[in-house]
Amino acid sequence: MAFTVTSTAFSHGGDIPRKHTCEGQDVSPALSWNDPPQGTQSYALIADDPDAPVGTWVHWVAYNLPPSSRQLPEGVAKTEDIAGGGRQGINDFRRTGYGGPCPPPGTPHRYFFKLYALNATLNLKPKASKKDVEQAMQGHILAQAELMGKYKR
Repeated sequence: MAFTVTSTAFSHGGDIPRKHTCEGQDVSPALSWNDPPQGTQSYALIADDPDAPVGTWVHWVAYNLPPSSRQLPEGVAKTEDIAGGGRQGINDFRRTGYGGPCPPPGTPHRYFFKLYALNATLNLKPKASKKDVEQAMQGHILAQAELMGKYKR
């Protein structure tokens, strides 16, 4: 069975509800995933918007999620450490944790929630950047799952 990530807030290719954006409560959507490949030691999550005018905009970085975890609840606290295990990095809003969609008015933007099953835990300090996580993951990715949602203002 393929490694997949889903959300109860929106379907793949669907619209991200306002409550998960800068126009709403700006809370992270609930995410869940199925059983990972054998040998998974941790997960990393990167959520970004490749349609941003300045280039890809990073909305969420999380890493060292425990191998036993199968979900992140709605509204993960915007702190370095995640309850139940894992850490959050810095997004392009220069804040820790989730920063919801906030595109300029116009065409819808696509938001990709990419979950990686890794055969290692990442030796990273708190508040790591997307670049730090991507570099640390090199050679350790067992599987990748992706969920894409859209948002328009």
